[in-house]
Amino acid sequence: MNALLSLRTRAMLALATAAVVPPLVILGVRRAGLSEGPALLAAIAVMLPLLAWLSARWLAPLLRLTRALEGTVLSYRDSDFSLNLTPDGPRELAALTRLHAELGLALREQRQHLAQRELLLDTVVQNTPVALVLTGPGGRIAIANLAARQLLGDGRSLVGLDFGAVIAPLPEALREALAGDADRLFAVTLADGSEETFHHSTRAFRLQGQPHRLRLLRRMTRELSRAEVATWKRVIRVLSHELNNSLAPISSLAHSGAELARRGHTERLPEVLGSIGERAAHLHAFLSGYARFAKLPAPRREAVDWPGFLARLATLGEFRVDGSPPQAPGWFDPAQIEQALLNLIKNAHESGSDPDEVVLRLASQGAELRLEVLDRGPGMSEAVLAQALLPFYSTKRSEPGSQGGTGLGLALAREIAEAHDGRIALANRDGGGLRVAISLPQK
Repeated sequence: MNALLSLRTRAMLALATAAVVPPLVILGVRRAGLSEGPALLAAIAVMLPLLAWLSARWLAPLLRLTRALEGTVLSYRDSDFSLNLTPDGPRELAALTRLHAELGLALREQRQHLAQRELLLDTVVQNTPVALVLTGPGGRIAIANLAARQLLGDGRSLVGLDFGAVIAPLPEALREALAGDADRLFAVTLADGSEETFHHSTRAFRLQGQPHRLRLLRRMTRELSRAEVATWKRVIRVLSHELNNSLAPISSLAHSGAELARRGHTERLPEVLGSIGERAAHLHAFLSGYARFAKLPAPRREAVDWPGFLARLATLGEFRVDGSPPQAPGWFDPAQIEQALLNLIKNAHESGSDPDEVVLRLASQGAELRLEVLDRGPGMSEAVLAQALLPFYSTKRSEPGSQGGTGLGLALAREIAEAHDGRIALANRDGGGLRVAISLPQK
């Protein structure tokens, strides 16, 4: 019966009882011959206990539900979603109990799915060949997968240990990489005497309001070996193509010259010999370019005066200087940077850009020097931009007497920039053309 009465019905019954019972009591007292004062006191004496009893009886389900909800909320706070409430009391409370039971079921299912995903993620993290270390506040290790335990701790658990103490006994190159906050590629001689190349990447972030740092160590020896083989294959193809393009005409011209000499037509021999000389000179220049790339010496940095440097560069290539050079002298190897800029200027002209649109910009940005070569050619597609800095990659056809088509111009500029601890970046310009920027650290 209690479940059939809603809260509103119960309230109306309580009000009706409060309205009807007192007059009835007063009327009964008057008939008994008592005065109005005692009748009123008798009505109050009867009404108050009755209302208290009705209130306690009718509000009991609401109080039970309130206590039950309080208990389940505390359980939810402790991540315990196993409690269920039995529908009881008025219809509104029974409906609320059913909804709460559905909420608990949904939370249990979500927790189960989350636990399964966490198990899957932990399995992936633990079994990935990439060594993963997560450090929390104070440099304590929060997560270290199996690869990290094998590499850094001889297989023992690292969780809870101080990261600095863990890496202290490691080889110097590995210790320096892990202690730094930059991505880098480095080689390490392991305990078994083998040399392994690693790539270290690290990122800082906040987890639950606390600073954390994630470090990843990936073995790159196999990948680099495959890349090296692919590069050598590309080199062989380029060299074979260029040698065939030069040696075949030289062989043909030599045969023609011998035939002319046998017939006594010596008047054409100078032309034939001149062609042979041109092809030989082109072949020599081609091979010299490769040798220069392979034997790039360490840069010899010095203070560089801008007017003199730009004047020398202007005698080698046509360009326009945009803006004024930095007031402070540059700090780099002038011969190498001159060669890099010359290659970029040459590429800008070969792009089909108007010569007046080949621009050189020089600017200081904090502790870096930025040198930009800009043109108004067709630019590069995304696929070409991704490959343009690789050695021997070229979309141009080789021309006699030049390095066009060898794929060394941009690669040499990149090698020079990185030898200066700098970097090079390519980007298409708004309105057409290419921007090649070399950034160099300054002392």
